[in-house]
Amino acid sequence: MRERLQKILSQAGVCSRRAAETYLTDGRVTVNGIPAQLGDQADLETDAICVDGVPLARPDAHTYLLLYKPRGTVCTLSDERGRKTVADLVAGCGSRVWPVGRLDLDSEGLLLLTDDGALTHRLTHPSHNVDKVYLAWVQGEVRPGAERLRGMERLDGEPIRRPKIKIVRETQSGGLLSVTIHEGKNRQVRRMCDAAQLHVTRLKRVQEGPLQLGDLRPGQWRPLTAEELQLLGL
Repeated sequence: MRERLQKILSQAGVCSRRAAETYLTDGRVTVNGIPAQLGDQADLETDAICVDGVPLARPDAHTYLLLYKPRGTVCTLSDERGRKTVADLVAGCGSRVWPVGRLDLDSEGLLLLTDDGALTHRLTHPSHNVDKVYLAWVQGEVRPGAERLRGMERLDGEPIRRPKIKIVRETQSGGLLSVTIHEGKNRQVRRMCDAAQLHVTRLKRVQEGPLQLGDLRPGQWRPLTAEELQLLGL
């Protein structure tokens, strides 16, 4: 499959996409012996791509990691403010991986990291409708709020599929909800709960598609099992 050279270099772990632009403008990249230009495309399976004269190796296997992202960790590969990133947590995995989707700074739970661009697209593109399950600790009137959530078809004017809502536990001041959504909009569950007059005090993603967080603890990660890879069609 033909892709932009910036993306190919980034996925191969050579450099970031931004740095790849500099590599290209500096004439450090060739495709089939011809100097590449910014915006050029190539196919790593059929084209000979070289950086500084060194052939770019075709990856024999991708890396797939399941991480329990703790609260206070940002879902980026680097942070200009010096905060801990998910890349810091998996630095010992031996590959340059990136997060599939996002969890906001104050949220926690399941996060998939990989160097597989095709899988990233499949899991994040809205057309694939991958279910994401969250546990939401909320304050407010839980039963009326849950009914408002169940009937929600628009969020800030944009259409969404109706979420699946289960009341796990009720307390005097609020309760615990299981919330299943089908999109991945920015801070979606928090915004939905706000619209339903519920305030989220803690948010934890426990499932995405066939992947479940299981017994991982905050900051821990592991490679996907053979069974999980099969469930993802890999």
